[in-house]
Amino acid sequence: MPPFLRNPAGGSRMIRFEGVTKRYPRTGAALADVSFHLRKGEFAFLTGPSGAGKTTVLQLAHMHTVPDEGRVRVSRFSSDSMRRKDVPQLRRRVGYVFQDFRLLERLTASENVAFALEATGASRRKMRQKVQQLLGHVGLAAKAQSHPSELSGGERQRVAIARALATDPLVLLADEPTGNLDRRAADGVFELLRRINDLGMAVLFATHDAELLHRHRDVRVLELEHGSLVYDSAGEEAST
Repeated sequence: MPPFLRNPAGGSRMIRFEGVTKRYPRTGAALADVSFHLRKGEFAFLTGPSGAGKTTVLQLAHMHTVPDEGRVRVSRFSSDSMRRKDVPQLRRRVGYVFQDFRLLERLTASENVAFALEATGASRRKMRQKVQQLLGHVGLAAKAQSHPSELSGGERQRVAIARALATDPLVLLADEPTGNLDRRAADGVFELLRRINDLGMAVLFATHDAELLHRHRDVRVLELEHGSLVYDSAGEEAST
């Protein structure tokens, strides 16, 4: 098993939201009293229309922002006790994949992945080995020296996934990772994330793609509406 997909130590819950409310000055409440947990090794869809609060959930799990009420816990980290100096350590343990890839255009695929490793203090030899391993895992070993402009959308998203895995995260957050892709490329990215999950990594996959949800009914669904969690397929329908 690749070392970045080893089963993490600790409790069974990777992410836990406890009565979380988040407000923004201009738009008001983005989330209202949201509670759920994602277990170690679990895959779940986070769905709902645009503006429902999906990205806010992911940003809270990444500690990009903190709740106004309630608590977010990610592994051993908690939003109500996090110190500023703890944030980089948490973010190395939480991989994040964006809809728009966010690759550095001037860097090759391998350099984009290596960029995520530079702050870890790894030697150049170890970095090269890990980058090769990661690109091979996402099926892009042959495109290591290609720049983003030379890659298809699906290939760029695979590079972004490799980059997100570079720091050995405990959980992978994916914010509409197939939203900019055609159906074939989207299916390929989804299956890659399922394979990563099958090897032990928890994945929270935000999407509003109804066809994707319909075709994969075995996957847990968390549904948001106007900032409230209205449905969790792992349990009873949530009250609004």
